[in-house]
Amino acid sequence: MQIRPVRVEDWPAIWPFLHDIVAAGETYTYDRDLTEDRARSIWLLEPPGHTVIAVDAAGVVLGTAKMNPNQAGPGAHVASASFMVAPAHSGRGVGRALGEYALDWARAAGYRAMQFNAVVETNTRAVALWRSLGFAVLGTLPEGFDHPVHGFVGLHIMHRPL
Repeated sequence: MQIRPVRVEDWPAIWPFLHDIVAAGETYTYDRDLTEDRARSIWLLEPPGHTVIAVDAAGVVLGTAKMNPNQAGPGAHVASASFMVAPAHSGRGVGRALGEYALDWARAAGYRAMQFNAVVETNTRAVALWRSLGFAVLGTLPEGFDHPVHGFVGLHIMHRPL
């Protein structure tokens, strides 16, 4: 697997799985009917943000991540990131590789910590992955997410120093 900066021409390979993940409404706080144009503007970041894709040896896009300052101004020393793995490639270490890449990128860019603002508590695979990479749950917003199957569930705020 190779992780490299995203190019505009990669978008047609990202959009189908990003769309399906968002439309399922189980893991992201994006509107479930997110348009392609809006998704592209959210996901393909300009500096100081950074968007990457993970590809296999044949060039198939396995997943993607975007990294950026968590806040502006005096809060810009803390990074944040978002990750999407194509469901067809789940369980192959793509999320872990993207997570490790994001942490390395944030360290190299001079960030002091990384924070995830909204990890859905029922997304147990993601919570376990982030914990294994050194993140802790700082708190949980009760009923902060309206899950299509589980109803109102908590949103974790997860953090780790760099």
